[in-house]
Amino acid sequence: MNQEPQPTIVNKSDKKTKLILSLIFDGIGMLSYIVPVFAESLDVIWAPISGLLLVLMYKGTVGKIAGLFGTIEELIPFTDIIPTFTITWFYTYIIRKEA
Repeated sequence: MNQEPQPTIVNKSDKKTKLILSLIFDGIGMLSYIVPVFAESLDVIWAPISGLLLVLMYKGTVGKIAGLFGTIEELIPFTDIIPTFTITWFYTYIIRKEA
């Protein structure tokens, strides 16, 4: 039997939860601006964590690309201002209109 894949159904609370988490994680990424002396050393720790979180939150190719981009973005000095998590949420739920 050949079954067609079922579309992924994401409920509104999951969508809202991911938005809130995205805003929080983007905020954590920007915290390094508060302590300029230790900013880049904090980014080295946060970069792989943020990449992993992006992969876990956003499944499939979108999550993998966002995770890679998020890791690289956190490692490059002065790019912490880019809200990678929120951009990924916006792409997933507004541009692609999942759910």
